[in-house]
Amino acid sequence: MNFSFYIAKRYLFSKSSNNAINIITGIAAIGVIVVAMALFIVLSGFSGLKDFSLQFTNVFDSDLKIIPESGKTITFSEAQRQQLKNIEGIETFSEIIEERIFLHYKGKNHIAYIKGVDSLYGKVTQLDSIMYFGQWFTPHEHQVVVGLSTIAKLSMGVNDYTNLLELYVPKPGTGQLNALDPSDAFNKENVVVSGVYSVNEDLDAKYVFSDLEFARKLLTLDSSKISSIEIKLLSTAYKENVRSEIEKIFPEKVLLKNRIQQNDALYKMLNAENLAVYLIATLVVIIALFNVIGSIIMMVLDKRKNIKTLYNMGASLQEIRRIFFLQGTLMTVLGGVLGILLGILAVLAQLKFEFVAITSTLPYPVKMELINVVIVFVTITVLGIIASKIASSRVREKLLA
Repeated sequence: MNFSFYIAKRYLFSKSSNNAINIITGIAAIGVIVVAMALFIVLSGFSGLKDFSLQFTNVFDSDLKIIPESGKTITFSEAQRQQLKNIEGIETFSEIIEERIFLHYKGKNHIAYIKGVDSLYGKVTQLDSIMYFGQWFTPHEHQVVVGLSTIAKLSMGVNDYTNLLELYVPKPGTGQLNALDPSDAFNKENVVVSGVYSVNEDLDAKYVFSDLEFARKLLTLDSSKISSIEIKLLSTAYKENVRSEIEKIFPEKVLLKNRIQQNDALYKMLNAENLAVYLIATLVVIIALFNVIGSIIMMVLDKRKNIKTLYNMGASLQEIRRIFFLQGTLMTVLGGVLGILLGILAVLAQLKFEFVAITSTLPYPVKMELINVVIVFVTITVLGIIASKIASSRVREKLLA
């Protein structure tokens, strides 16, 4: 067995004759265990919150979305429709018309986006998961589905045929408009709210779903014009091949966005928050490792006689420094592993028993991920090695005199 490692292990697990040294070493070891456990729980908690924040993307957003590179619409002919159907890897797709509109209901106003969708939209997204109350609209009828936030803001009811929701959209063109007569400036349609959807607070206030042809008529769009195409891929699809085939279909410039790219700002914000949480937690780890440095230095002072004996027996200064370096490294690595194990038990307990809750019905979300285990272990190990190196450097020639 390596000489330095053997002595380091003896120093770590054997008690010192000085009780104060034992207490300091115990505090340092417990500190490493606690910060490793805390760092793992924090990262697991944030992973759970991230998944909780993004769960709507798996329900509401498509696998791929085709949007115009510039302008608001793309041309989509029957020939292009057939070509898109024939691409291997595409399960189905839905044509979308989207535009900002003005809502008016019993003296209350709200600005939202109309999202006209075809009959295949329910196969691209999970409509059953987002419907909160009522029914999805009937095609070719003056019916819409609105978000829960819009319902609350306008104090609307569902299937209220006595008080219709009024939709306004500016008429296209640049001609002179009569400001005193809104009918000259806006296209208007009255509709019945057939159902209410709920995804999250922002989206619930953003969209009003309608039939594709109803939206086309309201916006006076040509039959070949759409705002976007939302695509659902087969589970076996090779996305890069699908993307390249789609780009061949559209001679005009279009953008293809996957689910992450459709929520790019949200992903960037969550990743930045994750990094900030990790850095703050790592700072706590660094502070805790000062205890390790202190305990190793105290051990060096306590073992001065032993150090001299080892030196006189032929041990070099580097070998003696290595003893205390390995002692500190062992303390942090073993403490980190034990802390991670305790953190895993705590996360598993939360997943099973849900003893920490945000509300009475919503347990605090956590997620068990291997990457978090790796991050905590690497962080504790690297910082522990640095701390041990600093502490072992205190072994100097004057201690050997």
